[in-house]
Amino acid sequence: MRHLHSGKVRDLYEVEAGPYAGQLLMVASDRISAFDHVLASTIPDKGEILTRMSLWWFEQLADLVPGHVLSAEVPDVVRGRAVVCERLEMYPVECVARGYLTGSGLLDYRATGEVCGVALPEGLEDGSKLPEPIFTPATKAALGDHDENVSYEAVAAQVGEEVADRLRAVTMRVYATAERIARERGIVLADTKLELGARADGTMVLADEVLTPDSSRFWPADQWQPGRAQPSYDKQIVRNWLLSPESGWDRSSDEPPPPLPAEVVERTRARYLEAYELLTGETW
Repeated sequence: MRHLHSGKVRDLYEVEAGPYAGQLLMVASDRISAFDHVLASTIPDKGEILTRMSLWWFEQLADLVPGHVLSAEVPDVVRGRAVVCERLEMYPVECVARGYLTGSGLLDYRATGEVCGVALPEGLEDGSKLPEPIFTPATKAALGDHDENVSYEAVAAQVGEEVADRLRAVTMRVYATAERIARERGIVLADTKLELGARADGTMVLADEVLTPDSSRFWPADQWQPGRAQPSYDKQIVRNWLLSPESGWDRSSDEPPPPLPAEVVERTRARYLEAYELLTGETW
């Protein structure tokens, strides 16, 4: 395997021999990031949880869009946390679907009444369900930079109207299906970010991770209450601690975040595991 790239969580290698020569090995680490920093602390089993959850979702969505996974048979040293996947031409767009208002979408709405150029009704709050799900794409940022929300028209100008329309259609179909599946299991899928690429013949393929707590906001349905921040199945525990006086970290400084306390690590791991077990019905 030849190392190609390391992101915040995943490491990418080129397979150099065997039946999948020329394809990619994608490894999910236990690293965790927050506020565009990769933390010194890791979350045990996180990479395997994310990989297993993505594989489960790829199966649920197979009738909607092809997935990039070729095999889960990988070297022992990364077994459980890696997949062999297709080499694709990735679209330079973060494909985001939102069914609820929160995060950067809420900030945009409060400033302009819109999210990515989509006008929304007055009076919405943090956690409000939108009248209908919306496509809110973002530009892909380099490591350490923020993705930037953009309009559909900006995407069309970059990739062409036909491709932009397909990206939006696939994203919204995936969100509609995943939102229903999650709701049946007592989870609100507030929003999700997808990565899409193209095969040589132009076939659009779902890639990277899909519908994990790192790429989506999952909320307990029985605790959903608009007008406040929602409890969530993700790394919000980490963000909250880093912003607390206990951490002693100044987000506006150039200093990296401090290591996480063991209790924060364990609570974060437990939330990832709970999301995995609720969604898949499988016991860890």
